[in-house]
Amino acid sequence: MEHNLAVGLDIGTTKIVAMIGRKNEFGKLEILGIGKSKSLGVHRGVVNNITQTIQSIQQAIQEAEVAAEMKIEDVTVGIAGQHIRSLQHSDYITRPNSENVIDEDDIDRLINQVHKLVMLPGEEIIHVLPQEYKVDGQAEIKEPIGMYGGRLEANFHVVVGQVSSIRNIGRCVQSAGLSLEGITLEPLASANAVLSQEEKEAGVALIDIGGGTTDLAIFRDGIIRHTAVIPFGGNVITEDIKEGCSIIEKQAELLKIKFGSAWPGENKDNEIVSIPGLRGREPKEITLKNLSKIIHARVVEIVEQVYVEIKNYGHEEQKKKLIAGIVLTGGGSQLKHLKQLVEYITGMDTRIGYPNEHLAGDSDEDITSPLYATAVGLVLDGLKRQDRKKVESETEVLEEENSQEEIKPEPLKERRSFLDKLTERVKDFLDNAE
Repeated sequence: MEHNLAVGLDIGTTKIVAMIGRKNEFGKLEILGIGKSKSLGVHRGVVNNITQTIQSIQQAIQEAEVAAEMKIEDVTVGIAGQHIRSLQHSDYITRPNSENVIDEDDIDRLINQVHKLVMLPGEEIIHVLPQEYKVDGQAEIKEPIGMYGGRLEANFHVVVGQVSSIRNIGRCVQSAGLSLEGITLEPLASANAVLSQEEKEAGVALIDIGGGTTDLAIFRDGIIRHTAVIPFGGNVITEDIKEGCSIIEKQAELLKIKFGSAWPGENKDNEIVSIPGLRGREPKEITLKNLSKIIHARVVEIVEQVYVEIKNYGHEEQKKKLIAGIVLTGGGSQLKHLKQLVEYITGMDTRIGYPNEHLAGDSDEDITSPLYATAVGLVLDGLKRQDRKKVESETEVLEEENSQEEIKPEPLKERRSFLDKLTERVKDFLDNAE
C-alpha cells in the first residue's frame, strides 16, 4: 500500500466502518473510500462472536476497496468497550547523577516503572499518559528534558483494559486477512477528529455516543485528563422503544431516527405514527409524545452517568475549568434536541462535534457526519504513526552516517506511544499463537 495512505477500522457495536484516507497538499485529510457493514459479533464494544465479526470486517473492507479502487493491507483499529477504565497515578525516580541533564531515557525509565503497577487479573495497561512533571519538587513542568535535577516525578493518566478483549480484536483483524498497523483508544481517536486545539487547551469533555457504549474523554491544557466508558449507547434507547411500544427492532430504530426527540415537551398529544402490524395484524398507533418520553427517560440516565464521571474527575470546581464545555459526537449525537437536554442537565455549553476539523474542504457531506468521527480519527492516527516511523528510519540513517564521524544527531524521533508497544505485543502474541 502507498506510504502516505492510512486505513481506519472502527469495530463498533452497531456498525463496522473501514475508511481509507491520505493527506492532500494542504495537510488536510482526503477520504478516498469508505465501507460500512452491520456489526453482528460485537456487544457493548467487546467482540463476542469472532466468526461474525471477521465476516463483517471483510465486508466493510471490500466495500472501501471498491470505492477507492485499491487493495487494503494494514489497518489502524480502535479499542473501546465496557472493560476500559482509567486511573490517576503518581510516581518518581531518583537519578544516579544529577550533574547530567534529564533525557529521554529518564522519562522512559519513569514510564516503564508505571507499567509495573499491579492490575486486576486479566487486565493490562494500555496507555500511560504523563500529565505534569516535577523536578526536585518544582511543579508544573510540561517538558523536563534538558533540565538538571536529582528526583523526577510525574502524574500519570493510566488507561487499563482487558487483555483478552484486545487480543480478540487483533485476532479478528488478522483472520480477515489484514495486518495490524496500530491500536488506538477510541475516545482519543474521536477527540482528534472533532476537537480543536483551542478546546483541548481551554478544557473540554468529549462525549461519543455509540451504539453499545458512550465514551468520555476530558482534556485540559492540551492534555487528556480522564477517560471513561459507560456501557450504554443508542442501542438501549432502541431496545426501550421496542419494549415500550411492542414493536420489532427495525421499526423501533426507524422511529428513533425519524421521529425521535430527547425533549418530550415539544410533541403535541395528537401527533401519531402508524406502524404496520406483523403478518395480517392490525397496524399499531404510537403517539410521538409517548415515544419521546421513552427516549427522554433513557437519555437522561446516560447523560447523568456521564456527568457523574465529569464531576468525579474534578469534583465541582472542575466545571468552571472546562471552559469549552461539552462536545457531543458519535451516531447517538444526532438525536433531536439532545444538545438542549445535555445543557439543561449539566449547565455546561454544548455543541455537536463533526469530524471536519482536519478534513479537506470538498469532502462528501456523509463523511462529515458525527457517525464517522471515530473512523476519521483512526485514519489520522494511522497517518501520524507513519510519519513517526519515517522520522525514526531517517534518524537511524543519520545515526549510521554520523557514527563514522562520531557526531550525535539531534534527537528527531517523537517519544513512542504506548499504543505502539501494545500493538507490537498483540502482534507478537498473534504470531506465536499461530
